[in-house]
Amino acid sequence: MSMPFVEESDNAPPAAPPPEAAARDPLSIPADVKASIRILVVDDDRTLREGCASVLQLDGYNVTFIGRGDEGLEMVRRRKFDIVLVDLYLTPVSGIDILKATLETHRDTIVVVMTGNPSVTSSIEALRAGAWDYLPKPFSATHLQVLVGRASHAVMVARETSDLRLQLVQQSGNSDKITLLGVSPAFRRAVELARKVASTDASVMITGESGTGKEVIAQFIHHHSRRASRKMVPINCAALPEPLLESEMFGHRKGAFTGADRDKPGLLETANGGTLFLDELTEMSHPIQAKLLRVLQDGVVRRVGSEQQDAVVDVRFISATNRDPQDAVNKNVLREDLFYRLRVVPIKLPPLRQRLEDIPLLANHFLAHYWARHRLPGDAQPKLTDSAMDFLRTRPWRGNVRELQNVIEHVAVLSEPGQPIQPSDIPVYDDGPVPAARSALPMSMMDEPYHAAKDRLIAEFEKEYLTRLSARAGGNMSRAARLANIDRTTLYRLMEKHNVRRDELTGTTE
Repeated sequence: MSMPFVEESDNAPPAAPPPEAAARDPLSIPADVKASIRILVVDDDRTLREGCASVLQLDGYNVTFIGRGDEGLEMVRRRKFDIVLVDLYLTPVSGIDILKATLETHRDTIVVVMTGNPSVTSSIEALRAGAWDYLPKPFSATHLQVLVGRASHAVMVARETSDLRLQLVQQSGNSDKITLLGVSPAFRRAVELARKVASTDASVMITGESGTGKEVIAQFIHHHSRRASRKMVPINCAALPEPLLESEMFGHRKGAFTGADRDKPGLLETANGGTLFLDELTEMSHPIQAKLLRVLQDGVVRRVGSEQQDAVVDVRFISATNRDPQDAVNKNVLREDLFYRLRVVPIKLPPLRQRLEDIPLLANHFLAHYWARHRLPGDAQPKLTDSAMDFLRTRPWRGNVRELQNVIEHVAVLSEPGQPIQPSDIPVYDDGPVPAARSALPMSMMDEPYHAAKDRLIAEFEKEYLTRLSARAGGNMSRAARLANIDRTTLYRLMEKHNVRRDELTGTTE
């Protein structure tokens, strides 16, 4: 399609990707979502605004276009748009005025500023005023489509987050177990797999670091299964010594050991018809593993001290461990036959450091929950500032979501009503090796010439800085440039120099 307002590398329009390629594209937007996204184009150049509208309408978006600044200002105050493309130099109302009015009325609207006279000063002014990105003219149809596609993806994620928050409230009420709240791709894949397997009786093995929410996922599976009306019985295999664990799980006969003054059914019998959750499975001893395997094979339970079959149970097994179960099998810690019986469907939960986009959702939810728990009704809830959120994203979170939950409870207890929460209000725990014991200069560098060692150290610093910067900015390169106080051209040049790609660092693409 010919676009009179753009510069194209050739005269042919870009070919549409095949359907299978679109399906693999992490930023592909479904047609029904595109139709629901409302876009406003404000530009006094008739050819440009109508050309933009034509391209976006053909892509399936709901587009409105206006030629005067005052009309654009009135429009953004009257109606809510998901995305606004506005020329910077408009009359009688400027694009900056429209940008500010849009964000004052609808804070979550994405505003992209366009201009035919780009300058560092004007771009900084627009970004500081809250612009999501900056689009210098002339631009190609492809550039417009890619930028609006990225913006639409951000809109779609925001909507999904809102839906998940509502779903969480409906399912959990005031529960503080909220690790199902998240939009990061790895976490969403785990939740979707849990949702699919829930309706079956297949055994599920959940792996992940401590504090990632393994038991919550187990509860989610049970709650959505046909066994939901029966009990889910948890057993922490690491919390009990072997004799007590065996008695608790299988039950015992009167006189089986000192203190066994009566027959007692075990947790396997208690869970009959429901779900048994085996937490920290790899801490279970081999004799108990062998006895559990018999239950998995034929459902027969034999209590401690019994020489006969005591019960036949129908139990769905969900297990969890914070170590690699395959490694436990290789080291003869976990029986291989039991491993394969319990790991019909494996689910791996990502650590919080790989879910940076979920930290604001989790932090705000925890803050609201603990503020309501610890404060009087009517006390104005404080808000986490952008700098506080940036600080939270830089933390290592060795304790994952559980650690974040505890940190935010600390903040809720000590914060003043209605006051903004700053990074200095967030506790920092000494939760890892103290790096001061390390020399700032690796000893291996002392064997190198001075200039070679200096260049290598600088290169390592730049790559580490770019990695942390991208994480802080949540994948938004304009914001990353502002945080680093450098222009985007310099930032891209550094990333290219060190072969750093955004999708490797944040799970998104530019």
